[in-house]
Formats: sequence, structure tokens, C-alpha cells
Amino acid sequence: MTDYYFHSFEHRRPPAPIPHSPLREALWQFLATIALVLGAWYISWRWTSSINWDALWFAVPLLLAETLAYIGLILFAVNLWKVEDTPRAAPPEFISECVRDEDALHDIERPLSVDVFFPTYNEDVELVRMGIHDAKAMRYPYPIDINIHVLDDGKREEMRRVAEEERVNYITRNNNIGFKAGNLRNAMEQTFGDFIVICDADTRPFPTMLEHTLGYFRDPDVAWVQTPQWFFDLTEGTRLKEWMLKRFSYLGYLVGASVEALIGKVDVGHDRFVNDPQMFFDVIQRRRNWANASFCCGAGSIHRREAVMQAAMQTYADAIDGEIRRVTADITDEEIRKDLSDAMRKELALETEVVPYKFHVSEDIYTSIVLHSYEERRWKSVFHPEVESKMLSPQDLLSWTIQRFKYAGGSLDIFFHDNPIFRKSRMNIAQRVMYFATFYSYLAGAWNVIFLFSPVIYLFTGVSPVNAETTEFAKRFLPFIITTELAFLVGTWGVPGWQGMASYLSFFPINIRALWTVLRGEKIRFPVTPKDRQEGNFLHLVIPQLSVIILTALGLIFAGIMLYLGKTSNYAGFIINCFWGTVNIAAMSGMVAAALWKPDELPKA
Repeated sequence: MTDYYFHSFEHRRPPAPIPHSPLREALWQFLATIALVLGAWYISWRWTSSINWDALWFAVPLLLAETLAYIGLILFAVNLWKVEDTPRAAPPEFISECVRDEDALHDIERPLSVDVFFPTYNEDVELVRMGIHDAKAMRYPYPIDINIHVLDDGKREEMRRVAEEERVNYITRNNNIGFKAGNLRNAMEQTFGDFIVICDADTRPFPTMLEHTLGYFRDPDVAWVQTPQWFFDLTEGTRLKEWMLKRFSYLGYLVGASVEALIGKVDVGHDRFVNDPQMFFDVIQRRRNWANASFCCGAGSIHRREAVMQAAMQTYADAIDGEIRRVTADITDEEIRKDLSDAMRKELALETEVVPYKFHVSEDIYTSIVLHSYEERRWKSVFHPEVESKMLSPQDLLSWTIQRFKYAGGSLDIFFHDNPIFRKSRMNIAQRVMYFATFYSYLAGAWNVIFLFSPVIYLFTGVSPVNAETTEFAKRFLPFIITTELAFLVGTWGVPGWQGMASYLSFFPINIRALWTVLRGEKIRFPVTPKDRQEGNFLHLVIPQLSVIILTALGLIFAGIMLYLGKTSNYAGFIINCFWGTVNIAAMSGMVAAALWKPDELPKA
């Protein structure tokens, strides 16, 4: 048996969902409202009374960045506004309990059938075997037809043998068109289950997955259920006092112990790659339930086959109509346009493929948008707050970068090329705002660059982008930022926010590269995120972050010397930018540390 690094973590259990507190929610809503009002007051003052007209090259970009960040704050606040979980229903016994009355006539006594998909390409076959074992252990209170399928795009004989040994279905194909989405489509053509459980190669379903989620499908309009993704192999870190002891002997231990006595337990190196998805799932996705806007995230989701096929037919029709509009756009004669359109429609109907899962790097969110936009039926999504599976996190910066680039590039590609926010569809305003918030977050790299380098510019030049007395600036900015921090501290209760905020800033090179790739018209690739630890030095991946750290540190030294020599007397500006620059250094340092990190033990062959 292979000795995997994560075997020592098998005992770990996922965190429970954050308990909903109406009182805490009301406090969050109150503080968020105050913060947004103060933010509007601050931004309006910045535009009307504080621009440094002598340094527009600096003042205007920073002001634009502040304004765009404030818009992002509004979107985030709307996203987090309230918790409205969908009540969990009892597991259905027959498929007739999950469909509309008019569709149930022929299925009154038939048990449910479920297909479990494990798409794989080049992952360790024994890793997939573990997922198969756990899928076999899923229980259900009634007779149910569960069929497990290995979807092998690698066409590997050893993967076929594992499937045969485990007595599960093995599916492959002649080509890899569409990558994972194409793999799923191919499997759908060869399977017939009422519901489809989507797993990744490393997904390990819990025994409760089906009995906890299939009840939601009693509502015949529920198209899919997304469960939280939980990475059980996150780096644990080392207690601060032990870390200090190892590097600075007993004196270091005393310092570390003193710090922990003041602020509580501190783990150095915990979750180095900020992989913990609890903020995204338990806070962001969960709070989209009220707007019917929680989207599919791939692994850990359960889909109604009927809904997926309807999405496929919708995209099929849209593709035909889009091509007809493109070709006939310049024809002014209505009769000729109609005749040509009719002729093209027949031809295109034969040539266009029905694609259940869009051939796209972000096929999960793409399918969600199609279903939420579906003209003929108001399909619903449900975010189920309890963890029902476990999986592996990226264990090195290369894997982490590949994954984040796919997320950013795929989302931005959808935003710029398919325009789901503004096109005509059945999506309501709340759904459009939620999707826009997702896409907007990936644009933040453009203005985060300005926030990261602004203190550097000030420290080296002494030029201020703000033309106002320090007290005038402080009395508007400080209430806004303090109230904002308090609001989100309450709003994300139980989920630490600093790592997420630091990671959000550190994303800037990835988000900018993704944005530039999409704007240039390049296709976002489908590289498989490695499931094992990659060896090597990854400092080359954090050159932009290192540049921020070095330039800011040099700026702090330079400005300090200038202040000491009396070349400048703006102590307030120096203090503000020292604090700002120090926060930026701290935010970038985590990414640099992740590039240098090496596990204590590598997997044994």
C-alpha cells in the first residue's frame, strides 16, 4: 500500500457550519450599513475636496482604485447580507417524489438512481481507488440504484484494472476534446441516473452524502446541490513558542510563550497556501441561498440530470441563434434574412453539438449561469452547509498558482465573452448582483497594484496624492475603516479574515495575468491541478510579491533617513505610509514563505 503524506490526517473531522444567530446578523447588518454610509461620505469627499491637482499622475489612479474598491465592498456586503438556509427535507424513496406531478405518472414506484462520476486524467490510480471505496460506503435509508463510474481521460490500463477490481464502470473516449467538461459529457451519454454526483479524482465522499442531500430534490425545481469542499490535509503549522525555541533557543521560547499568553494560540505555517475554503463556502456561498444564486463549484455537487440536459438544450439553441445573428446581421431585407435564417437553422441543427457541460475551463459556474438564466423554467440551486466529502489541497505554490489562474481566467472569460450579467434572461436582480460580485473580485488585481505601490511612491518622493490636512483625512477615513473592520469581524464570525485578506492582495499578479490573457483573446487552458507535492524552488513565482516587499522596505528606510536629516517634516504622512507599507509587506510575506516551504516528509513510492 502506498504511504501517502495525508494518511496521518485521516482522523481529522470537518468543522461544523457556523451557527446562525439572528442577533449577530442584525448587528452585522447595522454595522455594514453604517460602514457603507461612511464609505460613501469618504469617497465623495475624496472626489470633491482632496485631490492633489499638482500630482494628478498619482492622485487620480489612487482615487479610482479607492472608488473601485468601495464598489467591491458594496458587492461583498450585499453577498453577506443574510443567512437563509434551505430547509433539509427527508430523503425521498421514489423518483416520483422528486418530479412534478405531471411527470410522475410512469415512475410512481421506481427507486432513485444515482451516477457517481470520478473524472481523472493522470492522477494516482490508488488515490482514485480510495474515493471509490468511500463512494461504495454511502448509505441510504431506502433501496437505491448507485452506479460508480471512473471517467479516465488518460486511457490508462492500470486505471482500468482498478475499476475492474472494484467492480465499477470504466469509461474512456477516443479524444480529450473539452477536457473535464468533455469527459463529463461523454459519461452522460453512456449513463442514465436521475442524479449525478460530481467528484474529483481525490474526492472522498462521506457515508451521509446522499441521505443528507437528495431530500432537497423533493422540490422539482432544484437543479443542483453544492456541498462545501473541505481539504483535510492542510498544513498544521507549529506552535509559536516551539518554533521560536527551535530557532532562538530558550529565550525565543520565552518570547513566544509570552506572545501566546497575551493573544492566544499562534500556529506558524498553518494553511500556508490559504487553501481553507471555509470563508468561501460557509460565508460567501451559503449566504447566496436567499437569492437563489449559490453556484456549482464542481466537486462535491449533486446534479439533477433533467436540469443538466435542459441547460444543454438551451446552450444548443443559443449557439444556433448566435451564429444566425452573426451571419445575417448585415442583411437589411427582412424576407431574405428570414429565408437565410430558416435555411441556416436546419443546417446548424445537424452540425451543432449538444453539450451538457460547456467546454470551458469553468464549466461548473458556466452551467450554473445557464440554468439560472433558463427561459422556460426557474431552476433553483441549493447550498448545503454541512461538509459531505473531503479532498486534497494544493501542496506547493506551483499547484496553487495553476488552480487560482484557472479560477480567475475562467471567470473573467465568462464575464467578458458571455455577458451573463446584462443579457436578457430570467435571472433576477439579486442573482445578477451575486454573479457580478464573483467576476468583479477577479478584477481587483488591477487596483490592488495601486494600493501596494502607493506607499512606495510616497516614501521615495514625498508626494502626497491627498491634498488635505491630516485631521481632515483622519476624521473621514478612520471611522469608515474601523466600522468596516468591525462589521466584517461580526459578519464572518468564527472564520479568520486576515489570511483571506492577505491572500486577496497577494493574488494581484495571477489576476492581472488572467485579465491580460482574456483581453488578448487567448484561450484559458485546462491544466489538471497536481494532486501530489511538486518539488523545487518556487521563488520565481513570487517575484512581484518580493518586489513589493523589497521596494517598500527600501522606501521605509529612505523616508526614515530623510526625516532624520530634516529633509522632510511630514511626520503624519510618514506614519500613515509606514503603517500602510508594513501591512502590505505582511500580506506579501505569506506568499513568499509559501514559495520556500518544503514538507517535512515527501510521499514514499
